[in-house]
Parts: sequence; C-alpha cells; structure tokens
Amino acid sequence: MTNEKEQVRIATRQSYGEALKELGSQADNLVVLDADLANATKTCLFRDAFPERHIDCGIAEANMMDVAAGLSTTGLVPFASTFAMFAAGRAFEQIRNTIGYPHLNVKIGATHGGLSVGEDGASHQCLEDIALMRTIPQMTIFCPVDDPEARAMVKAAYELDGPVYIRFSRQATPIIHGDDYQFEPGHGEILRKGKDIAIVSTGILSAEALEACDLLADHGIEATLIHMGTIKPLDEELLVDTVRQVKGFVTVEEHNIIGGLGDAVCDTLSEHHPLLIKRLGVRDVFGHSGPGKALLHECGLDAQGIADSIEKWMDLHPEIFQRTEGVLKTAEY
Repeated sequence: MTNEKEQVRIATRQSYGEALKELGSQADNLVVLDADLANATKTCLFRDAFPERHIDCGIAEANMMDVAAGLSTTGLVPFASTFAMFAAGRAFEQIRNTIGYPHLNVKIGATHGGLSVGEDGASHQCLEDIALMRTIPQMTIFCPVDDPEARAMVKAAYELDGPVYIRFSRQATPIIHGDDYQFEPGHGEILRKGKDIAIVSTGILSAEALEACDLLADHGIEATLIHMGTIKPLDEELLVDTVRQVKGFVTVEEHNIIGGLGDAVCDTLSEHHPLLIKRLGVRDVFGHSGPGKALLHECGLDAQGIADSIEKWMDLHPEIFQRTEGVLKTAEY
C-alpha cells in the first residue's frame, strides 16, 4: 500500500468493464450480456472491443439470465450484467432454477450494489442481494474493495466452474491494494493486526473500516481487520483462528444486517467458537435518495461512524472490554 495508490479512486464497476475487455482478448469463449445498461455497468468497454460477443437483451433481466444459462451449455462463459437490484431481485427465480439448480457456468456481474448507489434511491439501492444469493446452493459470492481486487475477481470468476455472483459499486473508492495483489477465492485477507477486537468487512466498506482502525488506535483500541472479499464460501478457518486472539467481533457491510456478511459470520462462530458480535450495516430499513457518502454517514457506515459505534458497543460491555481513560485493558472472560 502506498500513499500514491490511496489518492486514486476508481469505481469497481469501471474495473469490471475494463477487466472484461482485457479478458476478452485472451478468452474467445467469453461472452457478455447486458440488459440495456451497458454504459452504466461499463460493459460498453467490452461491447466496443468485441461487438460480436456482446448481447443486449433489453430491459428483460429474467430473460437475460435464461439466455446466459443456455449459452453456458455450449461451452461459452457468459457474464450477465445489470444492477444488483435487477439481477438478484427481479431475476432471482431464473438464477435459482435455471442457473443454480443445474449448476451452470454463468457469472453474474451485479453493479450498483448497496447504499452508495446514492441519488437513485430505495428502488435501486439493493440491500438484500447477498442474502438472496447466499441461499442458492453452491453459489460463489465475491464483493471487492477496490480496483485491483475487482479485476482479479473477474478473472477468478471466469476460471471457476459454476455460478458466481460479483457485487460491484457505483461510487469511486480508494485503492488499498498494490500492483502485486493476488486474490485467493475463498480466503479472507488480514489488512490490520490487533489484539482487542476483530472487524470483518466486505466490499467498499473495507476501506472505511481500515480508516476506522486508525481512529480506534488513537483511543487505545487495537483492531484486527479482515477483508472478506469472498462471502461464500466463507473463510471459516480464518474466522475461528482470529476469534481465539480477540475479545469480540464486529462485522461491517453495505447491506441489510439480516442475511448478509454479519449473519454469515454469526452462523460460523456460533457453531465453532461463540463470542460477542456486533453487526454494523443497514438495520432493516430501506434506503432513500441522497449522495452516497452522505447516506453511508447517516447510517454510521463511514470511518468515523464505524469507530464511534465500536467504542459505544465496547462501553456497553465492561465485563469484556475494560477501559480506563480511553485505554483498553485485558479482561478475563
């Protein structure tokens, strides 16, 4: 990580389009489908380079998923692209029955996920897609934090056999990975090591959580930060190993706290090593129109909000987190 990298901001939907274009020059069996949103999903970059391998299915997302399913049976590797709300929401039945049930090799590029969609409002701010996709057996789910990881995930999805759902953001976000970054599907990534608590985050909020770690450090709280780029299958080994080294877990996601990353972490640790867990996310409400950054702030999902919520949560549990004048002491529990 370098300061120069951190100054650059790129929306992961842009990374998606550029990665498809790059991969298209290497893989003749790659095809891209869109639902009249190529400019927004940035698959227009692939379309302009390989028009014969791009199919605009019109505003018919359910049909697009079925077309992708059919193409996958011929040896092609289709990336079906649209907004997360229309992919996971409108086309859920087709993804479940036509792609998931026969375990077909279809990749779903879902852009404009989460609150940071911003001014498009509640109808387009998909806060349920990860929960929906988690329920489909053998569905792999990726959620990148930045441009290098988004590009690597597209390549990894192409190489995997079976359905993959990748959630991309509309909002430009900072780059936290270097040019040497290597993505490992199914593995979480430790971005920071600390002894007091562990934060598990995904998507663009991992960048906010990284900044929140600095704010917490100023108050004497040392946090381990795990970026979970793969939400399914979850890196259970890393979670269980980490839980033995800290006093509590916090999950952070740009998603409803019901059914998303937080629930996935709770499910795992309740079976292997129960401990106190705080879930930070959208608390069972719809979003509304407004600038993406303002909405994240309103929901306490920017760096300051994450840090403040963690401190308040720790103060509510003095039996576990013993703090004196802002310094955390080791507690037996």
